[in-house]
Amino acid sequence: MKQLVAIVGTSARHSTNRMLLQYLKKRYVHQADIEILEIAGLPIFKKTTTREIPQQAQQMAEKITQADGVIIGTPEYDHAVPAILLSTLAWLSYGIHPFLDKSVMITDASYGNLGASRAHAQLRQILDAPELKARILPSSEFLLGNSLQAFDERGDLIDQTKVAQLDGLFADFLAFLEIAQQLNHAHQANETELRQFVQQNDDSPREGV
Repeated sequence: MKQLVAIVGTSARHSTNRMLLQYLKKRYVHQADIEILEIAGLPIFKKTTTREIPQQAQQMAEKITQADGVIIGTPEYDHAVPAILLSTLAWLSYGIHPFLDKSVMITDASYGNLGASRAHAQLRQILDAPELKARILPSSEFLLGNSLQAFDERGDLIDQTKVAQLDGLFADFLAFLEIAQQLNHAHQANETELRQFVQQNDDSPREGV
């Protein structure tokens, strides 16, 4: 059974993105062990002379490293990824690199009709950045619009068309994990290249940059 972590991309106490990840955890319990990680409580990212990383971020990094893959549920604020999620990813690429060659699936839920499509696209671009270098499930996205009306009283998705789509995407992600395990021949070289890139572009001696 695959070991996955699912990151709630918001600090909001009541979030339909969290509900969606909880639904995944429940629906696919016999296919994967999914641990939900919260980013609430992490301070806003700030470079320091000591390169100190919050304990919460270190613990998240350890769980991501140990997991077979990661699911990130993001809302969309003003057509963009929430600042708290951007800050979290900054911590998770500051002297630590748990996303390097890590397989990632993105889901999103939005109160509007279109889902968080712009945030979804932006998050793909960020995860592909040199400091992160994740492997994102290609050509696949799960956009849950009108999310306030999307769940029943048990927390299950009501729209069976959406359920079928999610089932297919999750099956694709499990297959993607198997393929990704065979694509690690360049992992050591990627790690060396990433560290060289960070060293060449690091301005950490100046606090608060």
